Amino acid sequence: MAIRDSKSPNTYWYQSGVTREDRENMNRHRGIIVWFTGLSASGKSTIAHAVEKELHDKGVRTIVLDGDNVRYGLCGDLGFTDCDRSENLRRIGHVAKLFLEAGVVVLTAFISPFEEDRSRARRMLDRPEDWLEVYCSCPIEVCVSRDQKGLYRRALNGEIPYFTGVNSPYEPPQNPDVTVDTSKLSVSESVKRIIEAFEKRAFFF
Repeated sequence: MAIRDSKSPNTYWYQSGVTREDRENMNRHRGIIVWFTGLSASGKSTIAHAVEKELHDKGVRTIVLDGDNVRYGLCGDLGFTDCDRSENLRRIGHVAKLFLEAGVVVLTAFISPFEEDRSRARRMLDRPEDWLEVYCSCPIEVCVSRDQKGLYRRALNGEIPYFTGVNSPYEPPQNPDVTVDTSKLSVSESVKRIIEAFEKRAFFF
């Protein structure tokens, strides 16, 4: 699939005099990208926002990049073809990296169905410890049953093309850092597992 050029012509990266380390020292914690992936209605956004609340209560600077919210503006010109999905995630990867440079914990909640797109976002980072991939595993039957927006029903009726899990594929991560089976675990149990993954990385200064 065609991917847009990595930068515009005649542009040059400006290196700030305030470094990422400076910002992290002020925050008293490291920045990190937590990349949630999973089918629609698997619980990605719910858990991402719950993790954000838990971290915020601990004094951590956070931001959630939610799939629907991002498509309201930054990616409002994109559809849902495979190519558009890849471009959507390319943009998100760059935005997430900018927040990372500010020392922020970035929680991204996107279906991100293709392994290559997730890998490309991860390859943008300088350090492997800057990335925490969370797979929200959930059988599609459960996702369909909890879909309050009625998107699965519309996709099954042929009203929505390129809908992941129905008429577009989803490639589960092969080696996610954290897997939460949201058909079995509560939101609080899922949050606990993810917070534990933070603590193992000596996240706080």
